[in-house]
Amino acid sequence: MEQNKTRSSTKTIRIMARVAIFGAIATILYVVPFFTFSVPFFPGFLQFHFDEIPAFIAGFAYGPLTAFFVILVKTLIKLPMSTTAFVGEAADLLYSSAFVIPAALIYKKRRTISGALLGFGLGFICQLIASSLGNMFFMIDFYVFFMGFPSDALLAMGRAANSNITDIHYTMVLYGILPFNVVKDFLVILVTFLIYKRIHVLLSKKL
Repeated sequence: MEQNKTRSSTKTIRIMARVAIFGAIATILYVVPFFTFSVPFFPGFLQFHFDEIPAFIAGFAYGPLTAFFVILVKTLIKLPMSTTAFVGEAADLLYSSAFVIPAALIYKKRRTISGALLGFGLGFICQLIASSLGNMFFMIDFYVFFMGFPSDALLAMGRAANSNITDIHYTMVLYGILPFNVVKDFLVILVTFLIYKRIHVLLSKKL
């Protein structure tokens, strides 16, 4: 009995250590302005940030639960700095979870390159659906009607990037937000794959 308690305690400590390490990295990538940027090809309010990479690596190495805790930690740390009454952070939590968790679940069952690619593909699709629907039916209206962001200014930012954007909902998502997430998610997947391929053996031995 005592031995089982010791093993359980050791396991809990290791999980907490993993979440702390990867959560700290994800937080830095999420909140430090140096690691976020926008590009002219997409509306200016959309910014690239790669905090999902540590969550992916933790999920592939230690399972989907660890990945979720990493996402949760970086979200909770960001909350005191929120400028959106926590709604933006909640949306990021949902979108990141939709991206990372399906991939980690599949890779947990199929720990092969094909399993990783299948997981990436499913997470990619889930994230695009979640972020597109979330923005089209909730987030854009939240910023306009509750946060007071002028809809004309939002539309102008969209049209500056793509002249096909003619409204702040359907075409904004179709020609602005969706393509942005396709590019961002692809980069996250590519970097995750390259990093994890090189360090997965080390992670399994050292942490």
